[in-house]
Amino acid sequence: MVDIPLSGPMRLDGQVALVTGAAGGIGREVVKTLAGAGASVVATDITDGNPFEGSGKISYLRYDVTSKSQTDALVDRIAREHGKIDVLILCAGSIARTPLADSTDEEWESIWRVNVMGVVNPVRRIFPLMCKNGHGKIVALGSIAAKIGGVASGPAYVAAKSAVHGLMKWTAKSGAAHGVYANIVAPGPVETPMWQSVTERQPPSALGSVPLGRYGQPEDIAQAILFLCSPSSNWITGTTLDVNGGMLMD
Repeated sequence: MVDIPLSGPMRLDGQVALVTGAAGGIGREVVKTLAGAGASVVATDITDGNPFEGSGKISYLRYDVTSKSQTDALVDRIAREHGKIDVLILCAGSIARTPLADSTDEEWESIWRVNVMGVVNPVRRIFPLMCKNGHGKIVALGSIAAKIGGVASGPAYVAAKSAVHGLMKWTAKSGAAHGVYANIVAPGPVETPMWQSVTERQPPSALGSVPLGRYGQPEDIAQAILFLCSPSSNWITGTTLDVNGGMLMD
């Protein structure tokens, strides 16, 4: 078993971070936050073009998380160009609102490929490398939906995010002896294009569903992710950090 260091500053100087889903509302903020904390960030998404043009600490690569072959090629390239991956942040996701009785096999398969296999593919390739190196931090974007049965999402999304929560617990338990951490950040409603695509936005009430009186912003989630992938969380693994304005008090 490796020696687990004491918790330290919320900095990532000298570390290499890989972020999936980096062009989304939350993913984009995560990339900027990690780079601001000193990391060299490899940002990935299926979007063409570089949304981070001009930042010296951020490189952008087009990558489909549902493809095992693209995952292998991506990890090989990062190994050649950076020599290591210290941090893996899994933000890629898709959402659906369809009720169970109306859902189709195609929708279930699509949601599962992106939200579950989009986590499985990078983790099963990178986790062994982190174990071999004796260090690594993995943070997956979960959801309050996996804990309360959904907010505006349908059953396919709830089931997929629940699977991600379970996978991170397995990864945390298996990686602990090797210095590899795995945690979940589970947002409540966050004002991103993906969230707004499935809900009719109405102002929250401090006396209603969001006690803190506003919806989340990408910055709220990015700072929580930074905490869990930095030395500040060196005695935290296998946990779910609920970031939801008080919607779930667990």
